[in-house]
Amino acid sequence: MIIIPEQLEIHKPNKKLEEKINSIEIKEKVLFQKESDFHNIFVVENSFGRFLKYQETYQAGFIKTKEYSGNLPYINYFLIPYLMNKNIKNVLLVGFGSGIIINQFEKLFKNLKSIDIVDIEENIFPIAQKYFDFQISDKMEFYLQDALIFLKTTKRKYDLIIVDVAGDEGIDERFLEDEYFSLIQKRLKKGGIFVSNLPSSRDIFNKKNKLILDLLKRQKKYFQNIKMFNGETSNKIYYKTFFDIDEPVFDITNLILISSDKDYSINQNINEIEEIVPNFNEFLGDLVSF
Repeated sequence: MIIIPEQLEIHKPNKKLEEKINSIEIKEKVLFQKESDFHNIFVVENSFGRFLKYQETYQAGFIKTKEYSGNLPYINYFLIPYLMNKNIKNVLLVGFGSGIIINQFEKLFKNLKSIDIVDIEENIFPIAQKYFDFQISDKMEFYLQDALIFLKTTKRKYDLIIVDVAGDEGIDERFLEDEYFSLIQKRLKKGGIFVSNLPSSRDIFNKKNKLILDLLKRQKKYFQNIKMFNGETSNKIYYKTFFDIDEPVFDITNLILISSDKDYSINQNINEIEEIVPNFNEFLGDLVSF
């Protein structure tokens, strides 16, 4: 079953701001379109940048405006493991997007040996090369496969696993269950880091946010240490860039969980990351105690 973000909202949006968003018409130029076995794929360009869309939902892309230039802002949290362990050698990325984050990893992690990439959409890799300047290297292996099947069948272990399978259309509940966390745990090396992106109400600890609160309890059975980032910097950039609004409108955020069996500290020397993402300290400021 797919859990859609709207099911997770607790608080209603400000009506005037919602009307403002709905009144904005974004004109897009279609650069590419293809219907695959899984998606109706579009690459579009507009005044905000270039984006990959499945049907009407944005999946990945590059924003280029006066306010912000870079990856979709929530993806910037995926760089935080560099501040926890600079010696990461083997990476697994589930959910490819535009591939920009992969090339950023290659720039940051000096001892990187391999990056395994799992996605079910076969068209995504050539699209990323042609439209998003994705650079393939000999460190990469691509697996056209369902993520859970890959996790069940691979024998490889990783220093870093990133799972980004939640989108505007929701998240498959299979990625919220015990079997999934057990598989992730088995595929991590000792001291390995697991990063996941989840939709959540912005009111994270409200008792009505039951799905996320239950998930946190479940995940703690498998990982002793979990760092939570509430996504508010990403929200701020999103609403300001696309709608010129200075506050979040909808009660949905990208909740980023960074988990490990090791209690890592976060190095505050962010100079190298700030060459990629200016003002990265704002993303670090979204760390939530729980």
